[in-house]
Amino acid sequence: MTSSVTRTEASPDPVAGDLIGSGVEGGLSDQLSAWWQRVRGGDMGALPAVGGLVVLGILFSILSPYFLTERNFANLMNQAATLVVLGIALVFVLLLGEIDLSAGVTGGVGMALFVVLNAQFHVPWPLALLIGFGFGFATGALIGFFVARVGIPSFVVTLGLFLGFQGLALVVIGSGGQFRLEVPELIALQNGNLPVWGGWVMLVIMLLISGGTAFWDRARRRRAGVPNRALSLVFIKLAAIAVGGGVVVYFLNENRGQGLVEVAGVPIVVPIVLTLLWLGTFLLDRTKFGRYLYAIGGNAEAARRSGVKVRWIKWWAFVICSALAVFSGLLSVARVGAVDATVGRDIVLSGVAAAVVGGVSLFGGRGRLVHAAIGALVIATITNGLGLLNLPAGINLLVTGGVLILAATVDALSRVRSGGMRM
Repeated sequence: MTSSVTRTEASPDPVAGDLIGSGVEGGLSDQLSAWWQRVRGGDMGALPAVGGLVVLGILFSILSPYFLTERNFANLMNQAATLVVLGIALVFVLLLGEIDLSAGVTGGVGMALFVVLNAQFHVPWPLALLIGFGFGFATGALIGFFVARVGIPSFVVTLGLFLGFQGLALVVIGSGGQFRLEVPELIALQNGNLPVWGGWVMLVIMLLISGGTAFWDRARRRRAGVPNRALSLVFIKLAAIAVGGGVVVYFLNENRGQGLVEVAGVPIVVPIVLTLLWLGTFLLDRTKFGRYLYAIGGNAEAARRSGVKVRWIKWWAFVICSALAVFSGLLSVARVGAVDATVGRDIVLSGVAAAVVGGVSLFGGRGRLVHAAIGALVIATITNGLGLLNLPAGINLLVTGGVLILAATVDALSRVRSGGMRM
């Protein structure tokens, strides 16, 4: 007697180990049909964010002649990088149905410790930077302890740290104080560019890694007895990366300097963020940790009864979030070249907005890192475009808030359509 078992992204698979099923296998028509059924059922993923990004791009290119210039496009990449990394960080806790309101100020205090130790106490910058990241690790461990072990809601714990760390930043830097970042290697993260040939090398490496990962996945699924998608889909994906990436690299390799000095090349921060995005996606999609993270977000009690160490997974999720928040703070400080006591106060809500706008569910169990990246691009595009139009900063906040409410509404309605309960 045989039985048919339907596997989902959020359920542990004791047979296939750490494989995460893609949901539906088959050829291109099967994939398109399954995707359309998911959309009709309310699971739209990043589709609204992608549509919004296209609409915003068309709108701002019409309203401002500078929006689609090489210089502004590169500036948009640098501007979005900090928010993309913070959005990626927050996805790890949002997938659990939790939240971290302290992520922004955690990054700010971590960078304050780093810059003060390096500039005032002359601690070698690699060691000072390591201490800054250590602060992020310790903060995540503290939050994880109170949430997973003590049982305090993450909103309360992280709100308390959000308020307390603002005071800690004042203690470290001083009221009205400011320290410049004096490390050229770190300043280059947000202000340097790859050589023209470096962008093409980056694209080739992306294709090799994507192709290698795809064929490795197919081999693992075949050994585990799990069906594979059609091979043609792999080549379609690689072709899309080659064409889209080629256009972006070509555009960024154009001279965007305004003087005698040529400024060209892909910003250094782009391959860094792409590497981080790939590593995080690998962790969530291809390891038991990621599989259990989705399982807990879908139903924590069912995951616990299945043998998942819920407390341990939650603890690590907050540690990863806080560590990545410090890296986001590093990119922010590298962009402006200085740190003060206000770093990170405002960006955390934009990070949550980026994840939600991109399609990550606030209720847990649904979303991907690339969704947060797309959402961050949407918010960065709004900020960039409105800045080019010389509109007041208040308009930017109003528009971003409206987009967030719209995205949260879409998320709530999609849960109702897919069978969730309306509270």
